[in-house]
Amino acid sequence: MKADDLTRDLIAAGDLFHRRGWVPATGGNFSARLGDARMLITASGWHKGELEPRAFLRAGLDGVPEDPGARASYETLLHCQVYRRDAAAGCVLHTHSVANTVLSRRHASIRLSGYELLKLLPGIQTHGTIVELPVFDNDQDIARLAALVDAHFAQAAGVAAYLIRGHGLYAWGASVAQARHRVEALEFMFECELHAKA
Repeated sequence: MKADDLTRDLIAAGDLFHRRGWVPATGGNFSARLGDARMLITASGWHKGELEPRAFLRAGLDGVPEDPGARASYETLLHCQVYRRDAAAGCVLHTHSVANTVLSRRHASIRLSGYELLKLLPGIQTHGTIVELPVFDNDQDIARLAALVDAHFAQAAGVAAYLIRGHGLYAWGASVAQARHRVEALEFMFECELHAKA
């Protein structure tokens, strides 16, 4: 897709996610792959419910913005990790919902089973599948955190999502639409889990 189309789709995702309470204030960040070596990503400090075209910058998959004056999201390297590890990934979306924040603070991993919406995750054909989403400890050293995530997914590929403790969800897909659908499905299941454990 063209950069303008990806920008439009990411703006729509930000509006939807904000209305659902999943990206409060300037929390969260979104990106989309631009070819083999570049990505479009939200610049630091933008409210995700108020995105506009100038809220996005272009960067290499090393996280360095093409415009030296641009300020990339602090968590850009987590997006880079996904694109370098998964050649099929076309979009990465990061949310900060109440449900994913609370669950990630309580559990070492999030186990999901019995939900029809599990079928939106890659390779899953039945609601009877058990999916274990990893939860990584939050770390202000993003390069170190990205390396930890990468080491995990080198051994356990296929889930297309993970959580950072007390911080939020990262989920991805081949397109903005697929990544958005996966976020919506996961956030629904997280809300169900939170209510079930209340």
